[in-house]
Amino acid sequence: MKLGIVGLPNVGKSTLFNSLTKAGAESANYPFCTIDPNVGVVAVPDPRLKLLGDFYHSKKVTPAVIEFVDIAGLVKGASKGEGLGNQFLANIREVDAILHVVRCFADDNVIHVDGSVEPLRDIETINLELIFADLEVIERRMAKVGRTAKMDKSAGKEYALLERIKAHLEDGQPAKTLEPDDDDQRAAMREYNLLTAKPVIYAANVSEDDLEDDAAENELVQKVRGYAGAEGSEVFVICAQIEEEISELEEDEKKEFLEDLGIAESGLDKLITASYRLLGLLSFLTSGEDETRAWTIKVGTKAPQAAGKIHTDFERGFIKAEVVNYQDLLDCGSYAGAREKGLVRMEGKEYVVQDGDVILFRFNV
Repeated sequence: MKLGIVGLPNVGKSTLFNSLTKAGAESANYPFCTIDPNVGVVAVPDPRLKLLGDFYHSKKVTPAVIEFVDIAGLVKGASKGEGLGNQFLANIREVDAILHVVRCFADDNVIHVDGSVEPLRDIETINLELIFADLEVIERRMAKVGRTAKMDKSAGKEYALLERIKAHLEDGQPAKTLEPDDDDQRAAMREYNLLTAKPVIYAANVSEDDLEDDAAENELVQKVRGYAGAEGSEVFVICAQIEEEISELEEDEKKEFLEDLGIAESGLDKLITASYRLLGLLSFLTSGEDETRAWTIKVGTKAPQAAGKIHTDFERGFIKAEVVNYQDLLDCGSYAGAREKGLVRMEGKEYVVQDGDVILFRFNV
């Protein structure tokens, strides 16, 4: 899973990136301190892995990971070359979702590029720049397809779709709110890889005082929640500054620190939950003496395709999947015990993998 972090300058993007990845991206109180996109990889916290690793005395425990790309702060007119221009938007073309950091705190010591804190205005500014960037992609494609659209039926159909998308974007609407007519159009839109077609998670960055009760009293956060709800996006509340402090602590210190703040989970935990929910993801597990590992797949993935995540040969030569729920396995105390109780199942090609499945794939190539 790959997430691209966007937002206006000085909203807390790089501070959040630092806290999530501990990669040490430069963070300063002035725009554009992130000149080159920073990339960091974060392990997905999953307590099941340690339990299974201990169960099997695994030599190695490998979690699922999320890759974060921190993009330089965009400003109004970026698509026309303002600020750093839109040169960095190409860096988020390949991400699975966009993490949009929105400032929801007042602090006279931290300048705002537009002079005041107004999250909905800030969201619209970024969204417009993404729309302008998508319009460039669509217009270039129209110029190419238009040469043969009158003579080629397939090209003509695509050109009509491109015209629909262009009109939709020019109306200020993101591509994800345009409903394709059929599967062919849906596939074409995926191929264009439009920024505004990507799912969005809003990170409402608040002060430490607003962290308790999930910023229920913060009117700026409520505005962001209303906006996100209308477009089917996810929102989570975070204090980037606190997250950076948390990232420096050991696991037991981290838990105590969170309790002192009166919050149940860290921003990273909230973000991962929101990401998996928004993108429709789950983790299945493989475990043994050599390695215990989590694998991330889409909800609804069948056993052969899940096997293919491990190795293409597993999918190509798939025979059966030996499946047991991780909790059932631990409760029984041994694999043999789980088998005796009928909790280990042999599943075929149509089996839909579930979150928390521990799977041994049988294959022959």
